[in-house]
Amino acid sequence: MVAGQHGEDTLSRRTQTAASGALVHSKQIRLALVGMVTENDHPYSWSAIFNGYDPGEMKKKADPIISDYLGKQPKAAFGIPGARVTHIWTDRRSDAISVAKASRIPNIVARPEDVIGKVDAVLIPTDRGDEHVSRCRPFVKAGLPVFVDKPLVDNEADLRTFSKWVASGVPIMSCSFMRYCKEFIPYRASTCELGKIRFASITTPKSWERYGIHALEGIYAILGPGFLSVQNTGTFERNLVHLQHRSGADVVVVATADMYGSPLVLQLCGTAGHVTVSMVDRFYAFKQQLTGFISYLRTGVRPFPFSETQELMRLVIAGIKSRNEGGRKIMLSDLGC
Repeated sequence: MVAGQHGEDTLSRRTQTAASGALVHSKQIRLALVGMVTENDHPYSWSAIFNGYDPGEMKKKADPIISDYLGKQPKAAFGIPGARVTHIWTDRRSDAISVAKASRIPNIVARPEDVIGKVDAVLIPTDRGDEHVSRCRPFVKAGLPVFVDKPLVDNEADLRTFSKWVASGVPIMSCSFMRYCKEFIPYRASTCELGKIRFASITTPKSWERYGIHALEGIYAILGPGFLSVQNTGTFERNLVHLQHRSGADVVVVATADMYGSPLVLQLCGTAGHVTVSMVDRFYAFKQQLTGFISYLRTGVRPFPFSETQELMRLVIAGIKSRNEGGRKIMLSDLGC
C-alpha cells in the first residue's frame, strides 16, 4: 500500500530534524531483521554478528560457508556495542524460527509491520532489488531508519523512488560488504605505487542482478565515482561487463553463474605496476558493514554519500539493460534515474 501524502510529509519533517544529529538516542539500539529469500542466508550471519550464535543450531540450517567463517572467530569478535537484533520476521515462519534459535533473537512477529513501535531501526537482509521498495515502504512511512541489503534496486523506477525518499530526509543506507573488504584496504587508501590505473577486473559467481553489485562496489571503493558507460556482451548465466571510468581506466566485471572457485578476485593494472588480490575474510567485511550502519544511527552522518549508491545502482541497471539489448553500450548519463 502506498503511503499517504500526510504520512510522508510527517516523516520528512521528522527525518530532516534527525539528520542534524543522532537518528537513534536509545542507549541500546533494538533492531528488527525483516525478510528472507532463497539462496541468501544473511539473516543468520547478520544477526549472529550482533547477538552471537548457537553453533549447533547454525550448522543445522545455515549455508556451510556461514558456519565456517563464524566458527573461525573468537567469542569476543561477536557483538556491536549498543545494538542487538531483538525481532525477526521472514517470508516463511519456519525460517524465522530457525534463525531466531541460531542467532538468539527473542521475538518472532507475525507481520513485518508488527515490529513498528518495538524497534529503533530495521535491517532488510534480502538481495532481490525489485522487492525492496515494497519491503521498505511500511518502515519509511513509520519513520524508521532502514539498512537494505545489496543491490538496493535493479530498475530505474525503484531507484527514483528511493532517491526521492532519501532526498526528503528518509534515513536509508544500502551497500555491499565489499565496500569494507579487508584485503582491498591498501588499494582503497592509495594506488600510487601502481601508477595510473589503466585496467581493472573483478569476478563474482551467481547472477549479475543479485551479485554483480559485490564486484562493482569492490572496485568502486578504489576508483571512486565517475563511471561513464556500461556494456554487457554476455548472457544471463555468463555476464561479461565492460565499464569505462573518467580516470581513463577500463574495468571488466565477470559474473558467471557457477564460478564459485573464483569469487571476488581483483586485478589492478597500472602504468607503474600491477596487483592481484582476493577477498577472504567475510566476517570482517560484514561486521564493518553493519558497524557502519550503527554509526550512522548514532551520529546521523552517512559512512559514504547516497550519491555513490545511486551511481552503483545505475551500473547494475545499465548492465541489465545492455545485456537485454544485445550488448549495446549504455551511457549512464542517458538513464532516466
